[in-house]
Amino acid sequence: MKTINLYMLLLLFTFGFTNAQQTPAKKENNTIAIKGATAHLGNGDIIENSIIVIKDGKLLNVVDAKIVKMKLTDMQVIDATGKHVYPGFIIPNTTLGLVEIDAVRASDDESELGSWNPHIRSLIAYNAESKVVESMRPNGVLLGQITPRGGRISGTSSIVQFDAWNWEDAAVKADDGIHMNWPNSFSRGRWWMGEDPGMKVNKNYEKQVNEITDFFNATKAYTKGTTETRNLPYEATAGLFNGSKKLYIHVDDEKGIIDAVNFSIENGVKNMTIVGGYQAYKVADLLKQNNISVLLQRVHSRPGQTDDDYDLPFKMAKLLVDKGVVVALEGSGQMERMNARNLPFYAGTTVAYGLSKEQALQL
Repeated sequence: MKTINLYMLLLLFTFGFTNAQQTPAKKENNTIAIKGATAHLGNGDIIENSIIVIKDGKLLNVVDAKIVKMKLTDMQVIDATGKHVYPGFIIPNTTLGLVEIDAVRASDDESELGSWNPHIRSLIAYNAESKVVESMRPNGVLLGQITPRGGRISGTSSIVQFDAWNWEDAAVKADDGIHMNWPNSFSRGRWWMGEDPGMKVNKNYEKQVNEITDFFNATKAYTKGTTETRNLPYEATAGLFNGSKKLYIHVDDEKGIIDAVNFSIENGVKNMTIVGGYQAYKVADLLKQNNISVLLQRVHSRPGQTDDDYDLPFKMAKLLVDKGVVVALEGSGQMERMNARNLPFYAGTTVAYGLSKEQALQL
């Protein structure tokens, strides 16, 4: 009897472990119609009495039921009258799936050694079975831009969906862009080494910018020349000059943003986005003029300078949108992987500080 009870106990433990991980949904082969819901399209438009058609797991159509009559007899119909339907949220610039436990080095794949790593692909290190990743979906965060960290050029990001068996299954857009960390024109003293903790000019700023210029010049020379020796960093960077990849420059200060924009223009970079952009509102006209978008730093944060408005991080999206700059919200920083699920709340805060609900949905 004791043996039977022991086996039953082991069976229960096994059942618990096998069900601990959420199972990705099966491939959808049916046509589904969601009718009667208020559909928020994500472009500012709202359809109050909508029919949303999903075929083979993909959105096929969204129509106004008052205007368009559809035959629904061959579809699985879901009556969502009185409900609101929104597109899934996308969290950009995140390390979700790259780190599981910070204290365990073997589970930390967010950064590589060295300074120039454009050829490092975050996609192949992405862990689709991460416990943190599966906690995104209940809050409506369905996709993310998985981004490496560290170095001057961190590597290449990819867009994934959060209901997948592995990284191949998760990939939506592989190798969408390269991430560069722009040098700081000012820096704080290292107080732990007895230095003045106040802000001071970075004396190596010009040298660091020249190193970036040299790397880009070497890349362009490599792509134009003929050599039998492959250079993976140069090959990965080449996509910036033909438009197949976007350059994401992580920079916050006003001077750094201006220099980064001018650098991209002078070097023939086709597509560029500012990431962070704490002082981007000060140069919004420059960004608008050059069609440069901003992945805006975490909304729920404190002011960066002592003389900044206390609510500047909350209203920054409004300041940029009013100038015609394309803005999206990101959430990098402390505990960024867990906080990624708060993306809808970041958008909600921008509504409290000036944006409409439909404008916030577009961020």
